[in-house]
Amino acid sequence: MALLPLWVRCYENKAESRRIRRGAGSPVQALVYSFIALAAAAMGALAYFALAFTPANAVLVVVVVGCVCFVVVERQLRQRAERRLEQAIQELSRLLATDAQAGAVLGQRINALTDLKLGQRIDMLEADISVLGTVIRQVAEAVAEVEERVDRPAKRNASAMGDYMPAPVPEPVAPKFTAMPSQPVIPLPVLRQAVADHRLTFHIQPVVRLPQRRPAGYDLLPRLTLENGDLAEEADFMPVRGGEDVVRDIEGTALFEAIAIARRSRATGQPVTLYIPFSLASLGDSSTAEQVLATLDANRAIAPGLIFLMSESQWNAMSGPERTVAETMARKGAGFSLTDVRSLRVDAADLAAMGVRSLRVNANRFIANPEAYTDFHLSDIASYLGRFDIALIAIGVSGEREIIELLDNEILLVKGDHLAPAGPIRPDLVLESARTTAPKLRRAEL
Repeated sequence: MALLPLWVRCYENKAESRRIRRGAGSPVQALVYSFIALAAAAMGALAYFALAFTPANAVLVVVVVGCVCFVVVERQLRQRAERRLEQAIQELSRLLATDAQAGAVLGQRINALTDLKLGQRIDMLEADISVLGTVIRQVAEAVAEVEERVDRPAKRNASAMGDYMPAPVPEPVAPKFTAMPSQPVIPLPVLRQAVADHRLTFHIQPVVRLPQRRPAGYDLLPRLTLENGDLAEEADFMPVRGGEDVVRDIEGTALFEAIAIARRSRATGQPVTLYIPFSLASLGDSSTAEQVLATLDANRAIAPGLIFLMSESQWNAMSGPERTVAETMARKGAGFSLTDVRSLRVDAADLAAMGVRSLRVNANRFIANPEAYTDFHLSDIASYLGRFDIALIAIGVSGEREIIELLDNEILLVKGDHLAPAGPIRPDLVLESARTTAPKLRRAEL
């Protein structure tokens, strides 16, 4: 029907056209039809009297003239109706186009509202409100304490000055000796020889997620095989001062081992997150830094699962070039985890921009004395760091009481011998080349 001419549709809808015409001006049409009848009658009379037509011919002239005039008038009325219909169709098309534009604008606004991520913003607002409530509560407690001290009546009386006895002046106390970090049991030459003899091995200890206690990552822990077959832990042989070359060899071997494990785990469909020991000895050496960057560049598929574990003191002691290398490592997909954190009063946004993904605190000290770490309430610090995609990991967990306390404060990543002690790596996840090759990194091997 949409392809038929417009006049065909008009003829098919005669009743509607007639209703429109009659509704538009039926008195005028009656007058026009009256004039047509009079004109036809006049033509018939003229033909009968002036032209000497017979009565039958005169009647035929009346009929013909009336029909011709009627057809002409009907044609004009139908053309007018067609023009009205065309105008109505054009107005309807404009209305439909306007509705389509309004629908497009509404769709754009809905897409814009969808891209706003209102849920995440509401979570951030709730975290801010929670932190603000904690600060207000602490301020109120401090003000109440000050008012209590001010309102406390003075106990000293001027009449009792005779009984006043000056307090003895305390003798100066000699400053306590601050012990330096304990030196490793294994001397540096013995360690260097053991590393050269490929007697360095690695164990893993899981970082579990509460409350299911499923592994969320694994710490890669270096172990040294002694001549009698025993295993020495990291604290027994890792140099405290000096021996940067050995430290670089150990950390390079750890990275090589982590890549082997990550590749095998990814091939089996179970990718893992590995925390690799790292220090300024490797970060500050230009040759080692270049090799680490090249290794990460060649293993971009598994780089997000490689997190370098550094102490907070070494992280804060980084120089400008070392920070540049750390930023480049973060851009290649790797991350950092800071251990031995003494305070959580840090610039979380700056740490997140540098690629820091987690901060590690001692669980016992954090629960017993949270004021030493932060000014926030214990239940707010994890959500605050979570706003910057930084996880809080409690290490050294030694009992179920600590686990319950950590769960109550929404600290879900924990590590400790009570949960899972360190153990050897599965043989199917370790490449044989990791055991037999030299500990120094080689770009071609990775």
